[in-house]
Amino acid sequence: MKHLKLAGLTAAAVLWASGAMAEQITLKLHHFLGAKAPVQTQMLEPWAKHVEELSNGKVKIEIYPAMTLGGRPPELVQQVRDGVVDLVWTLNGYTPGLFPRTEVFELPTVFDNDPAATNLAMRAMFDGDLKQEYEDKGLEVMFLHAHAGNGIHTVDTPVHSPADVKGMKLRTPSRTGAWVIEALNAQPVAMPVPELPQALSKKVVDGALIPWEIIPALKLQQQTKYQIEGQDHWRLGTSIFQVSMNKAKWDSLPDDVKDAFRKASDEEWLKQVGQIWRTSDDNGIKAAEADGNELITLSADETQAFKDAMQPVVTRWEDEVKGQGIDGAALVQKARELTAEEAKTLAGQ
Repeated sequence: MKHLKLAGLTAAAVLWASGAMAEQITLKLHHFLGAKAPVQTQMLEPWAKHVEELSNGKVKIEIYPAMTLGGRPPELVQQVRDGVVDLVWTLNGYTPGLFPRTEVFELPTVFDNDPAATNLAMRAMFDGDLKQEYEDKGLEVMFLHAHAGNGIHTVDTPVHSPADVKGMKLRTPSRTGAWVIEALNAQPVAMPVPELPQALSKKVVDGALIPWEIIPALKLQQQTKYQIEGQDHWRLGTSIFQVSMNKAKWDSLPDDVKDAFRKASDEEWLKQVGQIWRTSDDNGIKAAEADGNELITLSADETQAFKDAMQPVVTRWEDEVKGQGIDGAALVQKARELTAEEAKTLAGQ
């Protein structure tokens, strides 16, 4: 009888375990950088682990780096929208014009040098100003974030003024980045960042607008000699990224699992993300300098000359989105004010 009871208990345990396993929700997260890039090791992996813990093991997130599930980086939004994958981390600029309101945070003089403040300002504006342009495309945003800002990388040309950039071919990931380059009388070349090292080595481009963070992952210190930024880390705008889920998949999740995602993507997390990208940026420029590259930090006057050259970019964006019924000037003002408020709050902590 004792053996029968034990057998019964064992069978019940197996059935319970099988049921628990059956209830686990496995989600695929697809992105375009390598498995050792800081975006995976320092941001996506800790975030996924936190979601899993908060869900009490109900969720398992499998991360697929470097487009291992197929396609090219610009196709990630379509992949998650179509349900080919459940989640993506991607660059908004790879789908130009698809998220026009969010672009306001990419603009030079709107973004200066504080990714954490920018992350929090986007969150503050999300429900009232940004959310609809994602939901309309079948996306449920987990969180948006900025990188540390676009510096100038050049193969062999030092830069101290807008005139030094004139005529260069510069890689950019976004249309706002292209407008920055055009405002400097240079030629924008659009390409996903994994293609950049070869383009630099073959002189398809003379340089690029990207943050320092990506230098070690792509070994850009071997293809460039100079990295240029303004005073106090001032940058020529930034890029905005999203971690988003297929909307239908999101709607199918139980409420407690949704809560796990929301808690893992809260304001404290956005502060951490800003710091992750700032620290990764600092480490990237250290790697370049250790390899013999020169970091050029512009003087106050030189920085101002670039800021003056950037104002037409903001005006161009405002005129562009006006045709879509968007009050760009109001968004610019709101984004600047909120970013400044968040930066002030962060500085006081």
